[in-house]
Amino acid sequence: MANIPFQSFYMAGFECSSHRRRSDGVRLDLIAATGHDRLVRDDYRICAQHGLLTIRDGLRWHLIEREPGRYDWSCWLPMLEAAAESGVQVMWDLFHYGSPDHLDQGSPEFIRCYARFAAAAVQLHREVTGTAAIVCPLNEISFLTWAARNGVFSPIGPDEEDGWLKRHFVSTAVAGMRAMREADPDCRFIWAEPLINVLPRTAADAAAAEAKRLSQYHTYDMLSGRTAPELGGSPEWLDAVGLNFYSDNQWYLEGSTIPLGRHDYRPLADMLVETYERYGRPLLITETGAEGSARPAWFHYVCDEVREAIRLGVPVAGVCLYPIASFPGWDDERHRQFGLFSVSERMKMR
Repeated sequence: MANIPFQSFYMAGFECSSHRRRSDGVRLDLIAATGHDRLVRDDYRICAQHGLLTIRDGLRWHLIEREPGRYDWSCWLPMLEAAAESGVQVMWDLFHYGSPDHLDQGSPEFIRCYARFAAAAVQLHREVTGTAAIVCPLNEISFLTWAARNGVFSPIGPDEEDGWLKRHFVSTAVAGMRAMREADPDCRFIWAEPLINVLPRTAADAAAAEAKRLSQYHTYDMLSGRTAPELGGSPEWLDAVGLNFYSDNQWYLEGSTIPLGRHDYRPLADMLVETYERYGRPLLITETGAEGSARPAWFHYVCDEVREAIRLGVPVAGVCLYPIASFPGWDDERHRQFGLFSVSERMKMR
């Protein structure tokens, strides 16, 4: 596939997680919690005014399919209309951790239902906007798998050896992409997977640390067909290799985070070069950002490193400041000041 014609290099992303919290079973809905559902027209307009003409946002599948096979698009249609009014381009997350309560995420039925939902979504996008959808089929398969196995999310599927759940979600993604391409052959796919670096604490840890570091590629290797070809992976599914990169994405094996500025902190540009050489596809920083006073310095660092990667021949299509608006923390609902604007600032600009 040809490169996706993004409208802007600098992008904005809205937090759209919708999973159930493991501790108490409460359903999170960050689109509602941040007021984005009510402020979407203002949000897109403000982004456009800042030159952020490409936006990452999400559908809330749990609201759209409350009953099996019956879709209520009323929570998504205003977002499509707002995007058209503001002249912004939106990349849509179809599954950002949350799914309808009637589905077991580890079941074969989940794969079938996801594929039907995904196809219906891109078809509706075409009917409403007249354009093909750009979608992130499943957000952070690697993190989702880790979170379900390490107590962050509720357990998913059978308690089997490492790798089963990741393969299950890759199978889900492939089934969904096939259904979407059948519904609209021109729809395009971006991805969002963590970009990490792991170093050993001692020489004895070297092999384990390198294995952990290389695990970041498992999902993309399967999606591209480099490994587990029986799952249906192919390079055609990688229109853009999306990478999520934060200040805590480098650490010592079983140890602390490696801080930016330390001698063994790996430059982001080097990591981008390695990823591009592995897949030969355009890259996209799908998430990056920092909290509070660290925001400007961190974003400057990321952008400087991206420019260096581009100088070295890596086709980086854009950098997405994520999330663009402050949000309540998943576990403690603490106000987290990320991005460029807060709920109160957005309300004043209405």
